Amino acid sequence: MTAIVGILCQNGVVLGTDSSATFGSGQIHTVEQPTQKLKIIGDSIILAGTGQVGLGQRFEATVEKSWQDGIFNRTAMEIIEYLSRVTQQDFAYTFAPKAGYGALVAFPAEGKFHLCEFAVADFQPELKTDLWYVSLGVTQQVTDSFLALMREVFWKTGPPPLSGGEFVATWTLEHAIDVNVGGVKGPIQLAVLGPDSKGQLRAKQLSEIDLGEHKQSIEGAKAALLNYCLSLQKPKDEETPSIPRLINE
Repeated sequence: MTAIVGILCQNGVVLGTDSSATFGSGQIHTVEQPTQKLKIIGDSIILAGTGQVGLGQRFEATVEKSWQDGIFNRTAMEIIEYLSRVTQQDFAYTFAPKAGYGALVAFPAEGKFHLCEFAVADFQPELKTDLWYVSLGVTQQVTDSFLALMREVFWKTGPPPLSGGEFVATWTLEHAIDVNVGGVKGPIQLAVLGPDSKGQLRAKQLSEIDLGEHKQSIEGAKAALLNYCLSLQKPKDEETPSIPRLINE
C-alpha cells in the first residue's frame, strides 16, 4: 500500500511517499515492512510508483536506461511519450495488466523542471501544469482532498515555492499516515528537484532534520487553528446599554 504526493512548485518539484511495503497475495495481506520508495536517477530524476513491485522495478530500469541513452535530452512531451510506449511494451511482453502500476516522475528537460503522472488505469502520461498537485495510491481520496484544502487556503492563484511545497507535502502525508487508510506508515520520504548552488537542476532527498523543521511548522499551524477555534468559543462582551438622552420640553 502506498501514499504518493507530487507538487509542481514555482522553482522546482516535490515528490513524497510513505515507507510501507505490504506483503501478501491478492486480497490477503500478511505483514508490512519499511522500504525505500523514492528513487533518484542520475541526480536529476525522481521516481515514485504504486502497484506491483515487480512492475515498478521494470519501470525504474526503463527510466534509468533512457537517462543513460540520452532520451532526456529531448522535449518533455517526447520524453514522456517514449517512457509510456516503451514501458507498456515491456509490460505487455509478460502479459501484465495495464492497471497494475502507476507512477509520478519529476525530471528536467529543455532547461526546465517537469512533473508527470503515469496513470494507474492505463499508464498514459500527463504533464502537470495548471493542475500543479497530484497524488496516487490507496490514500488518494484523503490526499487529494487535503491538497485541495491547502491550495484553497494558501495558494489560490498559483503553485507554491519549493519550501511551501515541502511543507504541504509533509503535512499531507502526515495526515494520510495518521488516518491510516489502507496501512500506509512512516517515516515520510521527501525529495525535491530544484536548482543547486550553481543554478543546475538537481534531485535530492530531504534529511530527517529538514523534515523535522517542516513538522515543527505543521505543529505551529495546528496550534494557530486551535487558538482560532478557541477564540470562537469565548462569549462576546455584553453590549453596554445606551444612556437615554434627555429631551428638553
